[in-house]
Amino acid sequence: MTRAHLPGIIAMAIIVLASNILVQFLFGDWLTWGAFTYPLAFLVTDIMNRVYGAGPARTVVFVGFIVGLFCSLVGTQIMGEFGPLVTFRIAIGSGLAFLTAQLLDVGIFSALRNGTWWKAPLLSTIVGSSVDTALFFTIAFSASLTVLEPGNDVSWANEAVPLLGVGPVAPLWVSLAVADWAVKLSLALIALAPFRWATMRVDKTA
Repeated sequence: MTRAHLPGIIAMAIIVLASNILVQFLFGDWLTWGAFTYPLAFLVTDIMNRVYGAGPARTVVFVGFIVGLFCSLVGTQIMGEFGPLVTFRIAIGSGLAFLTAQLLDVGIFSALRNGTWWKAPLLSTIVGSSVDTALFFTIAFSASLTVLEPGNDVSWANEAVPLLGVGPVAPLWVSLAVADWAVKLSLALIALAPFRWATMRVDKTA
């Protein structure tokens, strides 16, 4: 790690910290404010990968993982109205989803880095975001995994409701996951512009 990598490391730490705080506040019926900040982690990882390579990108990922793990551990010790702010299942789901998705993003980006400039960041982020969403919501809320934390009542998340209020009936957590995934895909497209700008700026000043 060099001083040149510090902006990426600091940015990742801020994004993860902010997301862990903002995830506690709802935006509408199906999203939290954290859904809008967390996808920026993929942007940071991809910029680091493009500019410095896979090694420094993985370093940034591990820093984000450590920050997220610390936030989760703190959250499990803070009691809210309905129990700990962060349950054991959410802590596991958050950490495992983040690490798996981000490392997958780094691997896919590296494999595509010599192609058209937008393919590596877009495809790696889409795959990583999809895996992240599937892992987190399944681990955190699926009734089939109550064995992970028997004392944690996730019945509210498994209430049968129309998907996003209008579709076929499915557990509530599936609607939350689909809404979260849609935001991530949208931001993956939007993030192409700052990705291109940031990488071209670094190349010109290098």
